[in-house]
Amino acid sequence: MIQQIKFYQELEEFKSSSLLSHQVLHINMRQYQIGDEGASGLGSALANCINLSNLTLQFPSNQIGAIGASDLGSGLANCINLSNLTLKLGQNQIGDEGASVLGSALANCINLSNLTLDLCANQIGDEGASGLCSGLANCINLSNLTLNLGSNKIGDNNNNTLAHKYILKKLLGVFKQICGKKQKKIGDEGASGLYSGLAKCINLSNLTLNLRFNQIGAMGASGLGQALAKCINLSNLTLKLGYNQIGDAGALGLGSGLANCINLSNLTLDLWFNQIGAMGASGLGQALAKCINLSNLTLNLGGNQIGASSGLSSALAKCINLSNLKLYIEFKQLGAMGASGLGSALANCINLSNLTLYLTANLIGAMGASGLGSALANCINLSNLTLGLYGNQIGDEGASGLGSALANCINLSNLTLDLDFNKIGDEGASGLGSALAKCINLSNLTLYLRQKQFICFGL
Repeated sequence: MIQQIKFYQELEEFKSSSLLSHQVLHINMRQYQIGDEGASGLGSALANCINLSNLTLQFPSNQIGAIGASDLGSGLANCINLSNLTLKLGQNQIGDEGASVLGSALANCINLSNLTLDLCANQIGDEGASGLCSGLANCINLSNLTLNLGSNKIGDNNNNTLAHKYILKKLLGVFKQICGKKQKKIGDEGASGLYSGLAKCINLSNLTLNLRFNQIGAMGASGLGQALAKCINLSNLTLKLGYNQIGDAGALGLGSGLANCINLSNLTLDLWFNQIGAMGASGLGQALAKCINLSNLTLNLGGNQIGASSGLSSALAKCINLSNLKLYIEFKQLGAMGASGLGSALANCINLSNLTLYLTANLIGAMGASGLGSALANCINLSNLTLGLYGNQIGDEGASGLGSALANCINLSNLTLDLDFNKIGDEGASGLGSALAKCINLSNLTLYLRQKQFICFGL
């Protein structure tokens, strides 16, 4: 029997409805300023919705404090049949007390299997995070958890050692989590505590971790790798660690852990601006090559210092089962030799059908562009290619050479070329166009050339 979804945007309308009849419920009240009183009333009404199985509550920016969060949690605790819950309370003021009580309340929802919890910008510190995680650790049937604790105060103070140890202790319980925490300042010690719970999540198959803009170093990244190594059933992993300081040692430690995730088929790894050099990139690549079931990989190494001679390229050449690859290596890292070597390595990924390659501002020049194109021509199964070469000084010679090489990609049907700011004149544009005209199977071409966009169909 199909369950009817009920939508409400007025609190009083929901409170006066037939509460026992609700099974699938969505309530959306963004920026309504309902405050603690409104949240308490909502909680009292939800306590009577004992037949709920799916619930979505969107109440960001509503001036809800600890009292309101507590009463809301008490109401949710009565919804014992809940299996899917999305609770968005970002930009409120629930604080440590509200987070802890909310976690305790959710622990009573023993049938929860999917939970999305957004508590960003809520003045939550170490104590609140500990209490929240303590409660979630009792949700033993969780298989998918998305947790956003961004823009709070976790790990900000200098006297948080005891709090971090408490977090670690509480997270040693068995719960399956997919969590995102961005724009706060978690250091290695705090990160280690938050990761430790993952080691017990042996049934986890889908995980998203967002830890951008923190203070995670080599120790924290390595600890994360060790935890992930025990999640042997992971098949889908998204890990966002951009704008930290993991360095070579952190990249090696993280990679070492990922190498044990042999069932990974889909991996997104964002390591943007992390002070990673050639050694770290090479070790990371070698580790990924051991994930023999990887078919979809997104790897962002922009803003690091991996250099032209990095072993990353040779390591990627061993990922022969890749069919979809998105690779970002940007900002003065590669040069001509590095670009050509990368292309040659990718030519060994014989199953590649979809490739997105961003090499923005890498000074690859004409030689690098031509070499990259010639190598990609050997990827005979490529049908979709996005090539971002913005700001690389490839000039007329490089544009013509790149076009001539891509003309040999006989199975290309969709091509996006970003050649902005590359000193390409009339001669280069003409040579590029003439060459691409030979791609007889192209149906969609998007060309960015000197800030102008040309979109052609039916070539």
